[in-house]
Amino acid sequence: MTTPDSTSPWHARAASLVTDGRLFINGERVPAKDGQTFEKHSPLNGLGLGTVARGQKADIDAAVAAARAAFADRRWAGQSPKARKKVLQRWSELVLAARDELALLETLDMGKPISHSLAVDVPATANCIAWYGEAVDKLYDEIAPTADTALALITREAMGVIGAIVPWNYPLIMAAWKLGPALAAGNSVVLKPSEKSPYTALRLAELALEAGLPAGVFNVVTGYGHEAGEALALHMDVDAIGFTGSTRIGRRMLACSAESNLKRVYNELGGKSAFVVFNDAKDVAAAARAAAGSVFYNQGESCNAPTRLLVQQDVVPEFMAALQDEVRKYLPGDPLQESTEMGALVDAGQMSTVLGYIHQGQAEGANIAFGGRRVRSETGGYFVEPTIFEGVRNDMKIAREEIFGPVLGVIPFANEAEALALANDSVYGLQASVWSSQIDRAHRVARGLKAGTVHVNQYDEDDITVPFGGYKQSGNGRDKSLHAFDKYTELKTTWLRIDA
Repeated sequence: MTTPDSTSPWHARAASLVTDGRLFINGERVPAKDGQTFEKHSPLNGLGLGTVARGQKADIDAAVAAARAAFADRRWAGQSPKARKKVLQRWSELVLAARDELALLETLDMGKPISHSLAVDVPATANCIAWYGEAVDKLYDEIAPTADTALALITREAMGVIGAIVPWNYPLIMAAWKLGPALAAGNSVVLKPSEKSPYTALRLAELALEAGLPAGVFNVVTGYGHEAGEALALHMDVDAIGFTGSTRIGRRMLACSAESNLKRVYNELGGKSAFVVFNDAKDVAAAARAAAGSVFYNQGESCNAPTRLLVQQDVVPEFMAALQDEVRKYLPGDPLQESTEMGALVDAGQMSTVLGYIHQGQAEGANIAFGGRRVRSETGGYFVEPTIFEGVRNDMKIAREEIFGPVLGVIPFANEAEALALANDSVYGLQASVWSSQIDRAHRVARGLKAGTVHVNQYDEDDITVPFGGYKQSGNGRDKSLHAFDKYTELKTTWLRIDA
């Protein structure tokens, strides 16, 4: 993993890293039943990172059977909320203790800067697990206000076996968003990480076992989506699927539910978030800074990235000048250097997709104000410049489809009504932002925006206490906050007749 001019100590750590790509089923590392594997390459340089088990239906069957047995004998579900809390908190502590190892795996796996993996991904994962552990013994059941002759108890119960299918852009965090509430509630889980980023999920499972999570409660099957993922979604003994990924695969999750046991499917899907800047915004430069930081963070591989910048016509020149100043902070660099702010795209296929959208934008008549090229090709890695399009129309492909790369488009508008119409003219509705110094306008536009989260005069404010999810084709259900328990529990009503 090193290069001759490598100066970061992380290169030395990467060179000595030994990966284990075997499955994690029933508390043990095991190969795929048919022995198949695939080679994982790092986006930093295209070199081999290790061999990973290529899980198939037989491996999913084994993992689900282990999860079902663990749920049936109540080795985890039967423990008190207080006991489950202690295990999850211990797990969180072990995640933090393994911060450097997990951060290095995350960066080598999917290309994000090591500084981000260290400061954001690992701590957020640990915090999520600990938070749900802390929350579970604070949840109370209900008694319905019935007549005096009856007592109606409303109780929340674990569902059983949860299938979690997570993407490659935030492998640790997305896994924790499913694992935290699902396990805290007493379920068993089978996790299928993306084949593009399998390693941290496997290590996370080992740490959970070390923390005291019983064998079989948390299983990890690596492999391809059309094989292991499809088998998990179609499995007749899986009670719910928590999925984060593309809208196309989200549709397939719903179809798999219909083709199997009508399992619940909770989809957190794509986005094309609108970032609306009015001419009365208090600080246009601050808006440009927030937009650049949100779009180019994580190489643009974020479903909530505000890639449609709707800017009122008379402040477009000021906004573009500020945006040009900001974009230079995100020139791609070596992800193993702690000063790097933007790393590599996850693989050659994603790089090709992003470059294809850039070419499409030019073909449709939009102008590149900055970037638009592959860079650092001599490293063998997959790096694309942060790219700004101006002269974008909302009917262009680059304004309609999720690019999932460091590409944004500036779309001018004339007035508030047009801004709201443009912002809502999308099949997606994950997040949005409005920038205005008029409090009535800010509230009015925020109410009118069809999005699961609306930011006012900022973007990407975040906390585990706040639900995350979208409207329209951005999905259903909510990750994070206490609302996530709704996805992984059943409500039971128990009627008792009280004789006079």
